[in-house]
Amino acid sequence: MDPQWLNAREREVWQNFLAAGALVAREVERHLKQEGLSHTQYEVLVRLADAPGGNLRMTELADALYTSKSGLSYQVTQLEKAGLLVREACPTDVRGVIAVLTDAGRDRLAKIAPGHIATVRRVLVDVLTPAQQVAVADGLGEVGRRLTSS
Repeated sequence: MDPQWLNAREREVWQNFLAAGALVAREVERHLKQEGLSHTQYEVLVRLADAPGGNLRMTELADALYTSKSGLSYQVTQLEKAGLLVREACPTDVRGVIAVLTDAGRDRLAKIAPGHIATVRRVLVDVLTPAQQVAVADGLGEVGRRLTSS
């Protein structure tokens, strides 16, 4: 079966997605590195802050961040060494581990979040018109839904 090659518009969509994704990620990572965190570490803190009780099972955290358990484990270890979270045994599953946000982690997140949001606005949100924001959110949301449902 012959591949269905991308036409010029489809190629443009793909190439623009790759370029914009890489450039936005680079800017976000650069800002967070200046704050002493990786993007993944920041997202771990955000997910824990948003979770009831400030804690999540490591498996839930890995699923929410679309990362491997081993990759997450490394990032969590770094955050734990910094005192931003602790790991605890899961009370309902002897094999389970729960990541718990510490007060220091919550404080660090509160300090870094305004600059992070300003970066996201500068490199993505404020670049787009409201109509473009809707189109991007709808289109990428559909991509995500299809990939997570398969």
